[in-house]
Amino acid sequence: MVCMCSMLCVVTALVVFSLFAAIFGIFLVRSILHSERSRRAKEESDVVYVGFFHPYCNAGGGGERVLWCAVRCLLKKYSNVKIVVYTGDVGVTPRDILKKAKNTFNVSVQEKDVDFIYLNRRSFVEAAKYPHFTLLGQSLGSMWLGLEAAWKFPPDVLIDTMGYAFTFPIFRFLTGSKVSGYVHYPTISGEMLRRVKARTLAHNNKNYVARNPFLTWIKIFYYRMFAKLYGLMGRRADIIMVNSSWTEGHINALWQIPLKTHRVYPPCDVSDLKKVTFIGNDDERIVILSVGQFRPEKDHPLQLQAMYELRSLLVNDEALWNRLRLVIVGSCRHEDDVERMKNMKDLSKHLSLENNVEFKVNVTYQELLQCYQTAKIGLHTMWNEHFGISIVECMAAGLIMVANRSGGPLMDIVETSPGSQTGFLAMDAVEYARCIATILYNDHEDNDSIRTAARASVDRFSESEFESAFLRVIAPLIELESPSKHE
Repeated sequence: MVCMCSMLCVVTALVVFSLFAAIFGIFLVRSILHSERSRRAKEESDVVYVGFFHPYCNAGGGGERVLWCAVRCLLKKYSNVKIVVYTGDVGVTPRDILKKAKNTFNVSVQEKDVDFIYLNRRSFVEAAKYPHFTLLGQSLGSMWLGLEAAWKFPPDVLIDTMGYAFTFPIFRFLTGSKVSGYVHYPTISGEMLRRVKARTLAHNNKNYVARNPFLTWIKIFYYRMFAKLYGLMGRRADIIMVNSSWTEGHINALWQIPLKTHRVYPPCDVSDLKKVTFIGNDDERIVILSVGQFRPEKDHPLQLQAMYELRSLLVNDEALWNRLRLVIVGSCRHEDDVERMKNMKDLSKHLSLENNVEFKVNVTYQELLQCYQTAKIGLHTMWNEHFGISIVECMAAGLIMVANRSGGPLMDIVETSPGSQTGFLAMDAVEYARCIATILYNDHEDNDSIRTAARASVDRFSESEFESAFLRVIAPLIELESPSKHE
């Protein structure tokens, strides 16, 4: 009995000691980081360091366009702002990163205007590291990555442009930074929970879970608990920007800070693309263009399935089918994306579509312009796409868009009402095929009417509109940290 009491006392003492050690460690780190910011404030009294937390800044997707347009407009507006970008692209030089931003997005930023803080823990936010409880694993991993970023350089203002809400408390409480975020897509949403409840097979709901009622119940409980934790973290932000009506609705439901939440549509290169003219192809091909990263949620297999269904609709028009080409343009962030793209090529062969499908990987901005000039139809298949920059840019370039009837395309971008139609919306492969067939057999005047209306509708998504809205939202945080603002 005495031995048991002694063991209990030892365990209790260890727990108390560990708790005090953790608290002491947190206060020590906080003190060091605050001291670093105070020292800088004395030496550079008028300088505001704005840190962009974007571990994949060299990925070449829509999120990276937001990053570099935001960096450019801050540098243009404020002379006393110094930009810091936290990146996990440790093998890439600053010059190469900025060169890719120029080639991919036509956004020019000078190397002298940006400091890159290289992070070595990016693997902790990779989905492959967490085969189970992936959302929680990646979110806790982002905190570990955020700690590395905060330790290496505590900013005055932190702007997370990748959706890592779990980093907000790190920067707010440990470094004393003002915290903002640009949310492209909520980490969890009501639709995800409903899909699990309905036991629907999806890229984030594996077959063995969807078939098992007990595992489904476990996942529902896990999602609900994670949603509460996600909301708790998100509320630590001072200001939040969201990229669409769909995202705004979900973030308001989860984070419940509507007065701090602002809709800022992402920047789309509409001014240059509206000048694009169709030049056609020497062999009179009809090009259907898909633009998007090779990520699982983009659902590229659905595009191949749609082409397979389209072939059956054109069974009596073999000549037309032989003229069709689906050109899939996308960027690969890492080996998983490369493997995914290779699997797509294998699937196209399995469906006997290899003569009608072409893949273009990591193209430059100029090469993308050439793709726009030769295409007539745009294709986008992601379910609940948060916004859809590539959809807007296809419309601006004069392509007739067929997008998924959900998320941003449904709520913000594509109008299907007669008289004001700007494109088509579909859900499954058969519906996509029917929409494409409709465009192919439409009168020339009808297609021109849709194309003209689409091009006229995209000005609200321009880079200039983004810059104006972004500066309006972020200005209060810059001004709080700066005694004098450059006008």
